[in-house]
Amino acid sequence: MSSVLVAESVRKSYDDFVAVHDVSLEVRRGEIFALLGPNGAGKTTFLRMALDILKPDAGKLEVLGAAPSTELKSRIGYLPEERGLYRKQKVQPVLEYFGQLKGLTRAQARERTTALLARLGLAEWADKKIGELSKGMQQKVQICGAIIGHPELLVLDEPFSGLDPVNTRLLEEVIEDERKSGATVILCTHQIAKVEQFCDRACVLHRGRVVLYGGVDELIRSHSAEAYVVRTRAALGTLPGVASVARETVEENHGSQALPVQRVVLQPGYSANEFLAALGRLSEPVESFSRERLPLEEIFIRVVESSGESVRDLLAESRRAELLAQAKGA
Repeated sequence: MSSVLVAESVRKSYDDFVAVHDVSLEVRRGEIFALLGPNGAGKTTFLRMALDILKPDAGKLEVLGAAPSTELKSRIGYLPEERGLYRKQKVQPVLEYFGQLKGLTRAQARERTTALLARLGLAEWADKKIGELSKGMQQKVQICGAIIGHPELLVLDEPFSGLDPVNTRLLEEVIEDERKSGATVILCTHQIAKVEQFCDRACVLHRGRVVLYGGVDELIRSHSAEAYVVRTRAALGTLPGVASVARETVEENHGSQALPVQRVVLQPGYSANEFLAALGRLSEPVESFSRERLPLEEIFIRVVESSGESVRDLLAESRRAELLAQAKGA
């Protein structure tokens, strides 16, 4: 499979601060690739280098088979995290203008604009000034602007921000449609559940470095190897080798007595056999024992926190900001 983007030891600094530190990765043609990381991880800086907005200090970047350049921009669609639209202009002319910037003829731009506005539920707003639209609707207009030129590479930085659940689902369908039409998609988002849902591969940056990289399913399988679900009345948090425990109580269908369920993550290097041996020494019986598939968000948190930094509060704050943006965009 050919590559749409290749980075080899890419580095970018601002004075003494290293924003991107020797990042190497590949985005394959036709995939949806997720770029993840806490705020300040270097995601936006990396994307801006790939889009020729910034120049790397060192390393090699190749996009669509060539070094990033102005000439490639007509083949790339970009939704930046910082939104920007001509608020005093009407929706239809603005999108037609964006289409012509991407190389469409006036007639092609008009036809494509009409189709996109209908697809995203904005047809009745085509003759309205952008400033008269809600924030969620403005977001959909900007998404139209990113895809109007039939891009080969579509870069979306926080595309779900400000969208309610219905429009979030609509955008997911639009992204899949673009992929089916031949586009490769790079998705930068705090909504990690979306990555697990429909991205093929992912890269997690932390403090400018790659800390996770590979197929989404592969990452989940490899990091779930030491996560287990145990049904027992014994407390597992004090067992050797146990890194974390989440406990809940459920009612068994075959009886009225509540049965505690504990989700256990083992410390690195501590094997399942050692854990089983420890379970066998408990005074309480073990009702069941099975391996659990960790959600990608939990893997993300564990990997970042292994460096000694907490991201749980950051993710919670991101969710609160997202809910606030959705409320304002309604």
